[in-house]
Amino acid sequence: MQITEDIQKLLTDVTNDRRKLHQIPELGLEEKKTAQFIREKLQSFGITEIYTMIATATIAVFRGKKPGKTLAFRSDIDALPVTEETGAIFASKTAGRMHACGHDGHAAALLGFAQYLSQHPESIRGTIVLIFQPAEEGPGGAQLLIDEGLIEKFGIDQIVGIHLFPEFPEGTIACRPHAMMARNGEITIKIKGTSSHGAQPQQGQDAILAASAVIQGLHSIISRNISPLDTGVLTFGKITGGQAMNIIAGQVKVEGTMRAFSDEAYDIMTKRVKEAAEFIAQGYGCQAEVDFNHMYRVVDNDPEMVKALQKVAGKNYVECQPYMLAEDFSMYQQVIPGLFFFVGIRNEEKGYIYPLHSGKMQFEEKNLLQAIDCYVQLIDALNTQEVDS
Repeated sequence: MQITEDIQKLLTDVTNDRRKLHQIPELGLEEKKTAQFIREKLQSFGITEIYTMIATATIAVFRGKKPGKTLAFRSDIDALPVTEETGAIFASKTAGRMHACGHDGHAAALLGFAQYLSQHPESIRGTIVLIFQPAEEGPGGAQLLIDEGLIEKFGIDQIVGIHLFPEFPEGTIACRPHAMMARNGEITIKIKGTSSHGAQPQQGQDAILAASAVIQGLHSIISRNISPLDTGVLTFGKITGGQAMNIIAGQVKVEGTMRAFSDEAYDIMTKRVKEAAEFIAQGYGCQAEVDFNHMYRVVDNDPEMVKALQKVAGKNYVECQPYMLAEDFSMYQQVIPGLFFFVGIRNEEKGYIYPLHSGKMQFEEKNLLQAIDCYVQLIDALNTQEVDS
């Protein structure tokens, strides 16, 4: 993919924007400085239609003279509770906060796209809606915007989103039709037993022993309740309980995550986790209370939109495997057709090899130009698709 000269000219501004955003990381729904920066930049481009939603979300609208669809392009803007270890001169200025998932890059790319559209109104067909969305990492800004009427208010027909991805080398555009990222949820299981002296275990009901059995038993769900042709993940990453080494624990809390690539498999997992946890705990004289926080849905790419991306990316396009990672972009795809794709940022020579959510995650801003170029070309590709087919 050859980046056009007009887009190449954006590199300095895009780099400066990304680095300024990187220094002011804020958690979900707390992105006040970030939102202010974004709005001031949009105003500097001469954009007249700028809207605020759910406090820290910013929407910019471009209306073209040529007929076409209403296409939305979305960036997330929130950071993570991660301590930065990059040693960059533009490192985070807030202790324990970092843009470790590339959202600073996503926002800078969308700002670059806004700057391009402002300079090249002839490239606009129909209406272009740019969404600077808060709280992707949680609690889920996409659904909050949908509930506020985002789709209906702007009449959005299709939506596009990206994610910088260090598993693919620079220059790569990676995607796949249909299921690309998993549906996910959080599980909290409280095991309630009865405390007693550790030397007299017969007088209590051991919540730690019950919790151990529950965890082991639940892992059979993937191999025995889910079809071998489906896939799912159950991971319990946190367990807390007990008072002292010589006391039978009366209560234990187990916390984990569950993921699947289909709603059917996810629903089976939900049902069986609750049933199995309750019955296994009862077998140890304890009770289990199971709570779920059902979060994001399957990132389900529209096949026709993926074809448009393939046309735009050309030889740089690769079809990726499905990933058990989750993304709240999926919530938009529950309402309208959507396209979500990866932009490769891996550069082994520079040591930019660290995964998302790592305190060492880093990338070169030149890769953001490739995202902008895809955005620009997708305007025509998505609008002419019906004619081509």
